[in-house]
Amino acid sequence: MKSHTLLMPLDMHLHLRDAVMLENVAPLSAYSFSGAIVMPNLVPPVETAEDVIAYKARIMAAVPNDSFEPYMTLFYKNYNKAFLESVADEITAIKLYPAGITTNSEGGISSFDVEEMRPTLQAMSDMEIPLCVHGETDGFVMDREAEFMSIYELLASNFPKLKIIMEHITTKEAVDMLDKFDNLYATITVHHLILTLDDVVGGMMKPHLFCKPIAKRPEDLDALLSVALAAHPKVMFGSDSAPHPQHKKESCGCAAGIFTAPIALQLLCEIFEQFDKLDNLQAFVSDNAQSIYGICPEFKEVTLEKRPFVVPENYSGVVPMYAGETLSWAIENVD
Repeated sequence: MKSHTLLMPLDMHLHLRDAVMLENVAPLSAYSFSGAIVMPNLVPPVETAEDVIAYKARIMAAVPNDSFEPYMTLFYKNYNKAFLESVADEITAIKLYPAGITTNSEGGISSFDVEEMRPTLQAMSDMEIPLCVHGETDGFVMDREAEFMSIYELLASNFPKLKIIMEHITTKEAVDMLDKFDNLYATITVHHLILTLDDVVGGMMKPHLFCKPIAKRPEDLDALLSVALAAHPKVMFGSDSAPHPQHKKESCGCAAGIFTAPIALQLLCEIFEQFDKLDNLQAFVSDNAQSIYGICPEFKEVTLEKRPFVVPENYSGVVPMYAGETLSWAIENVD
């Protein structure tokens, strides 16, 4: 039976939420991943050193062993250098949200005034703290990411030593940006390597495939696949796995987010095998991230086997992508 082994898989964009939801979903990521960049958009957001330390403690209390490292982030504000120096040892990155653009982002940035942001971004650059960005405007939903490219250009050109991560990119325009600026990098989700908008709303609306940024056009999917399958050195896997209770997804005002954490590696094996690129999966799911972020995760070996795996209907009340459907790869063993 065909198998494939991954070493130290990393999820470089993960939502763990808090309280009961954290307790339910954190063990699922900790099982198959060595570590993850954890998003700070709680209610209230993670904005202080005390917030970071306390949230990390809650995460570690929720996972069953010490073989998972939560790489912590702060919710971007115009912090001063003294504050950043005081918190630098506790964080791996800072996450910037445009105000109101996605779940729990109301306290985000409403103006991208470079001079107003300069003290914070220059300090981050000097201290080598990466900036992770949810790159969307408030324009027409299919154009929001493409419209944000000018802001990436503004930030990248004004702060050439600042490592900027374009989070969960979905467009050909974002892929093209990778080779325009040395300091721009990107995460790509597994669902954006599979879905177009037609899969979400082409027939009946599929709420468990609805996310922000929304899946785009076939040509965008092709562009994402081209760099992911090639394990382009500036891209890395980030699931953007975003759990919501079932009643929040299957309702009027459907919450944005796709829950993929328990099935991400299985889906990635399917995709990379389909295009005869399994040999590149290690770089996409771990090696590139280690290089980009300068991290050294705890050893973990995950062996996947090509055999049918039926996705559970839900995980503690959270419905995953492809619930009840059969995947062609399964996790066989984790050491």
